[in-house]
Formats: sequence, C-alpha cells, structure tokens
Amino acid sequence: MAARLGVRRWGAWPAAACRSPPVSCRRWSRASADSVYDVVVSGGGLVGAAMACALGYDIHFHDKKILLLEAGPKKKLEKLPETYSNRVWDACSEALIMFDKDNLDDMGYVVENDVIMHALTKQLEAVSDRVTVLYRSKAVGYAWPGPFSMADSSPWVHITLGDGSTLQTKLLIGADGHNSGVRQAAGIQNISWNYDQSAVVATLHLSEATENNVAWQRFLPSGPIALLPLSDTLSSLVWSTSHDHAAKLVSMDEEEFVDAINSAFWSDANHTDFITSAGTMLQYAVTLLKPTKVSARQLPPSVARVDAKSRVLFPLGLGHAAEYVRPRVALIGDAAHRVHPLAGQGVNMGFGDISSLVCHLSAAAFNGKDLGSMSHLTGYETERQRHNTALLAATDFLKRLYSTSAIPLVLLRTWGLQATNAVSPLKEQIMAFASK
Repeated sequence: MAARLGVRRWGAWPAAACRSPPVSCRRWSRASADSVYDVVVSGGGLVGAAMACALGYDIHFHDKKILLLEAGPKKKLEKLPETYSNRVWDACSEALIMFDKDNLDDMGYVVENDVIMHALTKQLEAVSDRVTVLYRSKAVGYAWPGPFSMADSSPWVHITLGDGSTLQTKLLIGADGHNSGVRQAAGIQNISWNYDQSAVVATLHLSEATENNVAWQRFLPSGPIALLPLSDTLSSLVWSTSHDHAAKLVSMDEEEFVDAINSAFWSDANHTDFITSAGTMLQYAVTLLKPTKVSARQLPPSVARVDAKSRVLFPLGLGHAAEYVRPRVALIGDAAHRVHPLAGQGVNMGFGDISSLVCHLSAAAFNGKDLGSMSHLTGYETERQRHNTALLAATDFLKRLYSTSAIPLVLLRTWGLQATNAVSPLKEQIMAFASK
C-alpha cells in the first residue's frame, strides 16, 4: 500500500543493498540539457527513493551518476507527529492461524510512510555526490534507442521533463506507481482488474492500555478486517469491504463506526452449527495425533474511539506487468505489481524488487557491463516474477475464497486453517516466503 493512506506498513528494508559507509556531500540543483546518467529512477515514493538510495550506497556504483525524479516537493519531518498517520481467523467459524516463532523476538514492524520517507531523504542527502534528486520534476516523454525511436542514433533512453529540459540514461527504472508512465511508454502489457471492494483505513484508540504487539485479521464474508498495532493504546484499521459498505463506514458518526468495528471482530452471527461441529471434530483429531500444550486463546482488543478525520477509503485491485524489463528499462514496486492489502505485502514486494535489482546491477557494474543490458536485467525479472506471481495468485485466491458464506467453501477453509495451524514447519515456510 505508495501514497500515504493513513495506515502504517509492515516494512522490510533491503539492508543488504546499502552497506557501504556514507560519502561526502554535494548537491546539484538541476540537470543540464541532455545530461547523461547511468541510472534514472522515475518516481520518488517509498520504493523509488529506496532504489536510488540503495544504488547510491552500493560500493560498485561509486563512480556512477544516478538521478531520482520526484513530481512532488521535498518532504520535511522536523519531529515525529503526536498523532499517527494513516492474528488471522474466519468470521464464519472459530478456525484460526497463529503466526509466531519461539526464536524470533519480532515477526515484523509497522512504520509510518512519512517516517520511512524522512529516513530515506536523509540517506539520499548523504550520497548526494552520486545521487541527484530533482523535486517537482516529472517525466512527460520517453524515447528509446533503435527501433523504439526515430529521434537519433543515441544508444540511451531520452527523457523529456515537464519544464522542457531533456536528459539521457543508460537504464531507466520505473517506480511511478500502478499507473506507470514508464510501463505504458515501453509498451509493456499490464494484466489488471478492479475488485468489488474498497479499503477503509483509520487510527483507533483501544478501550484500555495493553501490550499491543499482535496484528489481527479476521475474514468476513464481505472482506477481511485487520488491526495493526501502533502503541499500547493505538491500532491502525484496514477494513476491506464492498464499495457501498465502505462509503457508509466513512460517513458514520464515531459511535456507530466504533460499534461496527467491534461487532466485526467479535460477532459470531455468521457461525453455523454444522461448521462449528465439523471444526471441533477436526480439532479433536489433530489434538489426538499431535498432542501439544495448548495456550489460552488470545482475544483482540476492543476499540473505544477513532481519531478525527483519520477515516479514508481507496478502491482495491490487482495488477501485474507481463514483463518487468525491456532493453534499458526495469519496473519495480507498484509499476510492476499491485496486490490486495489482505496480506500486508504491497510495499514489501517493492523492497524485495529493490534488493534483487540492486544485486544484479551491482554485479554488472563490478564486471564492467552495460547497466541497461538484458543479460542481467532478465535475471532480476526471473527472480522477482517467480516470487511475486505466486504471492499475487495466493492473495487473489484467498480474497475469493473468503468472500463467500457457501457451506462447502466455509468448511474447506475451516479445515485448511486448522490443518495449517497444526503444522509448524508449514507456517514457518509461509512466514519465510512473505518476508522475501
């Protein structure tokens, strides 16, 4: 999830790509006409800024020129704001999965967009002798060498900015969101569709202070609802539901909205005796086959109130680029893929793209290869498409599986959750896959 949506993100920083120490600072104010850069990153959101930062810190890029284009102004965060910006189980049964790991202190972290963006801005300033950042600058035209363009015989990608200035690059990286201009200009097909859902996000105050360190998600027939911990008294809401219901949730008064949230987490209105009995039987069988000490079931916190003006909604959809690369072009983040938020993996997938692409580009730079060559870009594409396609398919499958109250499917997913919860190695594999 790269525009600010009022919800904190599960974040995994591609630290392996940024291990070199900071270097001396120097600033450019504006790229000169027809300047040639080794890499241009189009889009300065979380993923684009992280990509430029990772390249700036890579030891094999010490002699390279990198440009980051950001259409918006430079964002400043003088201090952390006083207010926050904006387990898994089934509502039709008591089946659940608890993702935990004894030898792991923390499974994940929730960090606000603005906080990550502020940290990235500081790191970009520390490598300003390698990375030029042009704020309020947007690419409005691209021209490719060879058969893609009749402009001239230059082997580089030509980029025209909104102010009329032009530049060239050996490699253009599109990090410009799910409506990517880079992807469209390169003629890369994007497979996409909109879901019949919108997501409502908000910052919630809990009824009482607690050790709030568990992320909760419940699958309702209309879509999943999730609480992400922010502090001992605050959680962030992500509620995916029908467009009409989402609009009603946003327009409700505070008391009605809070009641709706608590009901969504605690109500057993969708339970049936048949599903309850079937689930109990399987749970009993699992206990006989695998006797273990069962800890008391933890319950989600109740909500007391919502931060004023923190409720917003946004439509949901899925998208996937048929290709991540073309000669001298690579796509990362939402420009390459768009996913349902039920898995909380949107920006993490983008960070995974960065880690992979930086690894391949660093090896190419070390070996003196052309950064825009398909010989190493295809390695990045293969690596990330294998991971992202599987995650997109799994997320889409879960969205559809849990968007029904049909008894056979409810029974299937009830048993599936119970069986998965009983097999610790399988749960560990799921956690490991999601963290890549």
